[in-house]
Amino acid sequence: MRIIDTHNLENIAMGAAVLGTGGGGDPFVGKMMAKAAIEKYGPVTLLSPDEIGDEDWVVSAALGGAPSVLIEKIPSGSEVIGAFDAIRAYSKKNIKAIVPSEVGGVNSIVPLMLGAMTGIPVVDIDGMGRAFPEAQMVTFHLAGLQSAPMSMADEKGNTLIINGSDSIWNERISRAALIAMGGSVMFCDFLMQGRDLKAAGIHHTLTLAEKIGETVHGLRHRNENPIAAMVDVLGGKMLFEGKINNLLRRTSGGFTRGEVYFDGINLYQGKQAKIAFQNEFLLAEVDGQVAVTTPDLIAILDLETGFPITTEALRYGNRVAIIAMPCDAKWRTEKGIQTAGPRYFGYGIDYTPLTV
Repeated sequence: MRIIDTHNLENIAMGAAVLGTGGGGDPFVGKMMAKAAIEKYGPVTLLSPDEIGDEDWVVSAALGGAPSVLIEKIPSGSEVIGAFDAIRAYSKKNIKAIVPSEVGGVNSIVPLMLGAMTGIPVVDIDGMGRAFPEAQMVTFHLAGLQSAPMSMADEKGNTLIINGSDSIWNERISRAALIAMGGSVMFCDFLMQGRDLKAAGIHHTLTLAEKIGETVHGLRHRNENPIAAMVDVLGGKMLFEGKINNLLRRTSGGFTRGEVYFDGINLYQGKQAKIAFQNEFLLAEVDGQVAVTTPDLIAILDLETGFPITTEALRYGNRVAIIAMPCDAKWRTEKGIQTAGPRYFGYGIDYTPLTV
């Protein structure tokens, strides 16, 4: 057990932006939301996985919608309280802890904000080890747990309980509702007991995000190659260095979708790369050959600082490094690949595990 204060938030938000693989929402927005909550209500208790009781009820909390919408529709905090109160009232469970559905981007921070506002601890476990665009793309689903009942709330005071027949139907129904509610909402789902959380989740991911963030922020004070340092701390692989020469980005169906193209620089002069994204970076090609696909992680880092660049922050002329990281072993199972592999997103290729 330890305390998360505003200082910890800086590092967690930065590391979560790297693990978010371009998606998960702007971590700066999440950091400012959680900072305001901690300053008003006090710090958050972070539990290690073994500190949550087997019989304790736990719920995941997250922001859903297109990251590009979040920039213009910043939550006030009432939305996540609305979603939490709705699922607690509906389920009549004594919820003892909150857990991130994903460690990537803003959704690493949303549970910390909710924890500060309610005084309920957060567990150092998540359901992705990264970010994914759809609510059923969590290891909780891979383990056979159900996302229903799912609660949703927006800034207008609208709340909704969804009891779909399975987690995929919950995603479909909630996506339609999300669009009607303005393209960005807070939700709570995967109400489960501690024993199920510990078996199904990915452990110590908030701590990992914090470690990555410490590395990124520490680069300011060390005379070393920021990209090499990031590859080392992530256990990742360098794919490309280049400059963005074209960017196609649109918001469709509640997602930020598109492709970004790069001309190689430095050791990659004369080469070209492309990344396709749906909220998150899903597929990277170098000179027309697939280099890495979901569920492995793809990150775009600023070449000078090592800072991560999200899908909504991509700009023509950005000089970047593209790196890849292996996903958690749970995603390399048959169900994991069916749930979040390249064919699920419409790419006509099989998943080949990244090796580093």
